Amino acid sequence: MEFRTPTVAVADWRRQVFALYRSVRAESDPAVAHELWRAGRDDLLINHPASPVPPGERKAYAGARVAPYRPGLRFEAEIDTDVEPFEWEFVSATDGVIPFSRVGVVHLPAVGDLDVWWLESYGGGLFVPVKDALAGRSTYGGGRYLIDTVKGADLGGDLRSGRVVVDLNFTYNASCAYSPDWTCPLAPATNTVGVELPVGELSG
Repeated sequence: MEFRTPTVAVADWRRQVFALYRSVRAESDPAVAHELWRAGRDDLLINHPASPVPPGERKAYAGARVAPYRPGLRFEAEIDTDVEPFEWEFVSATDGVIPFSRVGVVHLPAVGDLDVWWLESYGGGLFVPVKDALAGRSTYGGGRYLIDTVKGADLGGDLRSGRVVVDLNFTYNASCAYSPDWTCPLAPATNTVGVELPVGELSG
């Protein structure tokens, strides 16, 4: 797979991710959708030139370590918008200040609350990271991503009625977990939960 420039490769990566999540949303069985997502993401991580896996490591890379699907960690949650406005700015080493605004919160039974953020940069998008009690042990220390609509990570839900699919089995590591060449917004304190979430992409 060759591209004229690295930026075009990144644009294609984004296109492939959007297509992958479109397939995930179209699958009625969440467990089947999860396997589709796992296989599709591995293909991108292993084979795509814009993969965050360093080029010198891709030949030996066998794919992400993803836990088996647990149906009890899938929720169709209402975004509670009765929250105090709050601004969060992530200072990136490569992209400057990345601004977010809190637009709501989702209440997940037996898990906790996660803030829903809006990316205030060009184009905007919903962003829901999560950091669990296993962070730094079997999940990435900075937390993982769950929803990032500007990058295509959208599991569905009826946004017109304020509902969103929050399936923790689809949590994944940001690009900075693979290489220090990338800088990524990490989960703030309000997206940290005190329970263990041994699902989604694990470390190691």
